Amino acid sequence: MDNLLAARSQMGMSLAFHIIFATIGVSLPLMMTIAEWRWRSTDDPAYLLLANRWAKGTTILFAVGAVSGTVLSFELGLLWPWFMQYAGAVIGMPFPLEGFAFFTEAIFLGIYLYGWNLVPGWFHLLSGFIVTISGVLSTVFVTLVNGWMNTPTGFDMVAGKFANIHPFVAMLNPAGIPEAVHMVLAAYTAAGFATAGIHGWLLLRRGRNRFDEVAIGIALLVGGVAVLVQGVSGDAVARMVAARQPMKLASLEGQFHTETGASLRIGGIPFPDERETKYAIEIPHGLSLLGFHKYNALIKGLDQESQSDWPNVRIVHICFQIMVGCGSLLSLFALAGGWLAWRKRPLTKHTRFIKALVLVSPLGFVALEAGWIP
Repeated sequence: MDNLLAARSQMGMSLAFHIIFATIGVSLPLMMTIAEWRWRSTDDPAYLLLANRWAKGTTILFAVGAVSGTVLSFELGLLWPWFMQYAGAVIGMPFPLEGFAFFTEAIFLGIYLYGWNLVPGWFHLLSGFIVTISGVLSTVFVTLVNGWMNTPTGFDMVAGKFANIHPFVAMLNPAGIPEAVHMVLAAYTAAGFATAGIHGWLLLRRGRNRFDEVAIGIALLVGGVAVLVQGVSGDAVARMVAARQPMKLASLEGQFHTETGASLRIGGIPFPDERETKYAIEIPHGLSLLGFHKYNALIKGLDQESQSDWPNVRIVHICFQIMVGCGSLLSLFALAGGWLAWRKRPLTKHTRFIKALVLVSPLGFVALEAGWIP
């Protein structure tokens, strides 16, 4: 294994570990704040117990996420020193902003955890809201850096060096905002469904009870709404990739040949040597519609680049298909849950629905990990 592959592998493993805890740290504060708000609105003790339990879980997972995030910050300097030396002045701004968001979250999480009987009720609820917003901002600032690496802006290249640097332009790069929104929604989806699945499993074990019922309701509300909105976000990201990273789109879709009215592939296995994606279900003109909202839009294929510059198309395509497939299944499940709720049928009375919830609950994290691999 050469040094480049070793560094990429180590960074990838660290990110795969960190993102689990970072995701929960973003999502659980929203659910605990909703639980406290419901308690203050209804005086139902189940909501108070739930807010306390989720607050303790948030604290533990926040600590693990902070430590694993620190490891990543060291790896940026140790594994990619030349990149940070030259690009640090361009992409440096989001990192201190993320630090401010992190410490704000830590301070108000402490107030939330220990201030139940020490601060006014409205301020305690407000502290939970601030923890929620701070977690979202941390995610946004970090994802803006990833967006810059996809669509670098805010500088001129003069004699091989960065010049005329504009940090705000770099931070607000074309890919940054769409990716940040997509990531926040993915976090709410993954943690919401996982939390609902855990309480669904507990409910099946110990029978119907108020505590698990309200937990499933809040978690499914957060996860279900997020995954349905994720479809709109995914469309925005797809159009950005089609316009600015055509070779990335070609890799994701296993599109080897440039063509107009390109088909959208569901499934399939790319064979780079044969320059063909086999065994896929193809929707005529679907990729052109997805990428440019035009029936016969031109889609550039991998044939526009030397094969030596291609990524591992098979891994990229399959991981992308896993992400989309998991998201689609969760969207259908969210619609089914919304239909049952609209019919005013308590979800926890439907044993089959709860069993299905337990089965699909890990798919949000599967989609999250698979989506970051490409």
